[in-house]
Parts: sequence; C-alpha cells; structure tokens
Amino acid sequence: MNRLLIRKLAATAGAAAVLPFLATAANATAGAGGPAPIVVPDSAVTPTTLALGGAKVLPTTRTVAHWHGSATNPNDGVTYGFNMVGADPSTNESTTITTDIIPINVAVGGMTFNGTNVVTPTLSSPLFTNQDYSSTPWVTSSAGGFTAGGTLSPASTSNQLEDATMRSQFNKGGTNYHVILNPVVHDPITINVPANHGILLQTARGVVAADIDVQWWAAQLQNLNNSLGYIDTTHLPLYLTDNVMLYGGNDPLNCCIIGFHSASEVNGHGLGSTHSNGNAKVQTYAWGSYITPGFFNPRTGWAVQDIHALSHEISEWADDPFVNNTVQPWLTPTAPQYGCTGVLETGDPVVGIGFAKGSNTFEQGPTPNGTQVADGFYHPEDEVFMPWFMRLSPSPSETGRYTLMGNLNPYPGFKAPATGC
Repeated sequence: MNRLLIRKLAATAGAAAVLPFLATAANATAGAGGPAPIVVPDSAVTPTTLALGGAKVLPTTRTVAHWHGSATNPNDGVTYGFNMVGADPSTNESTTITTDIIPINVAVGGMTFNGTNVVTPTLSSPLFTNQDYSSTPWVTSSAGGFTAGGTLSPASTSNQLEDATMRSQFNKGGTNYHVILNPVVHDPITINVPANHGILLQTARGVVAADIDVQWWAAQLQNLNNSLGYIDTTHLPLYLTDNVMLYGGNDPLNCCIIGFHSASEVNGHGLGSTHSNGNAKVQTYAWGSYITPGFFNPRTGWAVQDIHALSHEISEWADDPFVNNTVQPWLTPTAPQYGCTGVLETGDPVVGIGFAKGSNTFEQGPTPNGTQVADGFYHPEDEVFMPWFMRLSPSPSETGRYTLMGNLNPYPGFKAPATGC
C-alpha cells in the first residue's frame, strides 16, 4: 500500500545570537537564461519531511540488517512489534551498514545545485565521523534561537551520530553494541528539472534554493533505485543534494520538504508494494538535502541548517526502516500540525529542535545580503526514543531519558512519556 505522510518541522521562534564565522562557500552556480528566483517571506518556507511507501518483511526477506522486537505499552495494554536496523541490542553485537552516498547535481531554473559540493562536509560531519557526545556547547532554546548546552550522552565519547543515538536509546554504553555507517561515495548523477516541475526560491537573506515537485522527484529516485547496478538491498542508498527543497500539492509555494526515507520492493512494483508477501528484495533508502545556512530564518529555526535533514532521515530510517512501525497515537504541542498520529518516526515530535556538534568550516561566511548566520558547528536534530512512544516509565534508555538531548531538550513534554489523544 502506498503511503505518503507529510511531517512538518516547525521552526523554533525567537532571537539567535551570532558566533564567529569561518570560510564562505557558494550554495549554487548561476546559469544563463533562467527566470529570476521568486522572493518569499520566511513565513512561506516551513521545513518539512516525508515518509514514503512502506514494505512488509519476513525473516526470509533480503534487505538491510535488522531485528524484530516488541514492547508492551502500559497505557493501552497493547504489545507493539517493530523492526529496527542493526542487531538486537541484547546481543551486544556491532553491525556495519554500507551507506552508498549518491550525490545528485540538480539543474533547475538556470542554476545548478551540485550535491558534489556537499560530499566533503557531509563526510566530515558527525554522521560519519566519531565525536564526543558527552556534552554539547549549544542547544535549541524554547525562547528562540539557541542557548548554552551541557551534558548530552555520557557513554558516547567516540561514536558516529546514529551509533550514539541507538546506544543511548537502548542504554548500551560500555558494551559492544553499535550501529555503524560505512560511507561509499559514488559518481554523481545529474538531474535536469523541467520548468513545469521546478522553480527557484529566495529568502530574505538572499539565499536561493531549488524548489521541485515532490511526486516528480520521488519518481526519479525510485527509478534510480531500480536502475543503478551497485544498489544493494543490504545497503542504505543515501541520495545527497545541496539546498534542494520539494513542494507538495502542485503548488511551488507549498515549500519546503527537505528529506524523506522510504522502503519498497525493487522488482518494479514501485513505492510500498507488498505483492510478494514479504519475500522479495526490499530496498530501504533516504534522500536528504544539505541546507545552506540562512535559507531558513536563523532567528526562528537555528538548528535547521547543514545536516539537520540528513540526521532526521537517518535516525528515522534506523528506527523505522520499512515505514511500518506503529505506536499508540501521540500528540505534542511542539508538533501540533500532526494532530493525533500513530507512527514511530523519531524526528517528528522534536520538530526543529537540535544541538551543536563537531567543527564545520563549510558555508560559514555571510549570506548574499551580508547577514552572518552560521556558527562553525554542525546542527543534528534531537531524536525521540522508543520508550517515549511506548509510554514506558521510567525510561530504560540512558540516564532515564526520552530523547538524545535528554534534559537539554527545553520542552517538558520530552521529560515524560508521550501524551495520548
């Protein structure tokens, strides 16, 4: 069954401080003959993500390494099953997933947005390098912008971001349990976007982004999944773009989708087909856009830059690889646009909430209009842990936390289990 769920990441309101800046980098290359970008107010560009498709799996399914578990929710008495990437944490085993990074160079509206430009900063980010997660210098503030950080994940001192997230989620610090991503970079692919499927948008700081029809874009990636000879169902294909956004509803001003993850059979059935009763090869994959600082207003969405979308999609892929893990419906004031929803998508409740980590020297100079918005760090998103969804109290995660940021998440709704609806 095909499924398309729009998951909006509401930006945090308030003022942001400005930290020191580093080297400047351009986010796109101007072309000739294209129409001028449409200048839009910040209120017109809301960061959004998607979950596409969905696939059944059985023990015989040929797909990414995963395990099946269950948890009983004491609130409704229901035992929920789920699939997650890696090995069962109780085994204390380490799993390495080959991550095929596929840069996409996008030509639209007379400009090019080259995924090749952001390969190096992505590889240098916490997604693929080991970092010390015992603390973070800055976190999202409920008053807007950011504020001083503190203790993050004490047991993760030399880990990739997703490894630290999973170890904290299952309280596996000090063990041999790991979920490690091994990046393999492939040759770039160029996609030329027809005029009726893409435009250019420019926000108040002069930063320009590509804006492409989501249905058209999803079809291009599905075609790549089915045609690229090196795509392996045990790998994670990660399609990487630079400041490419998507729009829905056939309205280019209905922006901006910044990433999605999906699962589908690879035998031509398309997104979410389950025609072979779980015995086919099932391909999980993700697309995320590296976000140029200043496209989104840094005073209302400090964390929505650089790897924010990529961290969101990788975490959701790891906790819900086949886009079919369901939970008791939850509701949170930090994500009112979802209403009452019953999916285990770890990034959705913590919309736009993040922290600073690592050292980022890419695109850290002033924006085209001279505004200085970057701060020399990467900005991963916070991620909600399974115990929050399952209403487990106390949480069995590291230090009793319900999200990776724990007490550094400024909203009280994440210091206790999810609220029902």
